[in-house]
Amino acid sequence: MRTSTPSLQAAVVTDPGEWPRLQRDWDDLYARCATATPFQSHAWLGSWWQEYGRPGDLTTLLVRRADRLVAAVPLMRRRRWGCRVLAPIATAHSDYTDILLDESAGEQVLEAVADGLARLPGWDVIDFPEVRPGSAADLLHEWWAGRNWYVPASSCLIMAAMPLEEHVARIGGRAAGKLRRSLRKIEEMRVTATPVTADGVPAAVHELLRLHRLQWRGRGINKDHLKPQFRRHLIHSAKDLIPAGQAALTEFRVGGELVASNFSLVGKDFAGGYLYGADPRLRTSIDVFALVLGHCLRETTERGLATLSMLRGDEPHKAKWGAVVVDNHRLILGRTRRAALYAGAASGRVGAAAMAKHRFPSLAEAIRSRH
Repeated sequence: MRTSTPSLQAAVVTDPGEWPRLQRDWDDLYARCATATPFQSHAWLGSWWQEYGRPGDLTTLLVRRADRLVAAVPLMRRRRWGCRVLAPIATAHSDYTDILLDESAGEQVLEAVADGLARLPGWDVIDFPEVRPGSAADLLHEWWAGRNWYVPASSCLIMAAMPLEEHVARIGGRAAGKLRRSLRKIEEMRVTATPVTADGVPAAVHELLRLHRLQWRGRGINKDHLKPQFRRHLIHSAKDLIPAGQAALTEFRVGGELVASNFSLVGKDFAGGYLYGADPRLRTSIDVFALVLGHCLRETTERGLATLSMLRGDEPHKAKWGAVVVDNHRLILGRTRRAALYAGAASGRVGAAAMAKHRFPSLAEAIRSRH
């Protein structure tokens, strides 16, 4: 499908075979989109589609001015709650869902995106489940002619890019003393941190997932992390993201023995801890999360970024270090009468989850760890 407004042309990509040919233009647009996160990168989306995409579902809207890509909305078709849904590619494995937008191109681009989406056939709802505050998708909703809804989504904990010791100093009191003792134990163990290059990614990801599996043994691991597709997705994406400066994979050793590994994604203004794994024996000696957190804060500071995001989840072991909660929201754009029912169902699930978390916190945490 192709539509156009003066000087702008919209087209829809439905053939996965076209995806590799988009890389140069996609990467160029990514660089011009101030709100873009690695979850909207060509490497992350393409790798995910290669492993999880289903034939006939790809529906990516592109808007160009002359030959320059100025907007991209990477979507796929789904059915949920009786509705035909357009959802972001890789939504199940992405902590932030958004569109790419060249903000210098002007409001006419937003109008072209909204018009192009409205013209797509065969859908009731467009659902962005994890919208970061200030995202490009928030600009899109202002141009949407139909109904739209905001629904609460996941909480993310963030920390300013400064040494972990400075965060502890701000906490003060007995809690700070306990945290300082944890940091001293890590220093005494003399853990070394080694960055992984693109060539070392396959072996390093294998070890990361092995440690992650050991770390969660008997505690309700996310079963998708055990699947070959997930391992291949991390390998394929990391091999491109690391050289581009959009990801970091770090291995931690004690006396030459690998004891922990961490994979982070690097955005325009933040670094985000995506997945880590640690030998359970390490937990008997030190606070493993403090080890990873301290390294990530140093790395974030060295990159000149403003914040470290712990991405989705407000677990107590994250909050005790003085992190601040920033809530994502869910943006639902509707076109048919079914959209209101869909938005109501989404709101209902949020309410049920909040009640379960309040009344049965252990059960809610166990269920969340499986998804």
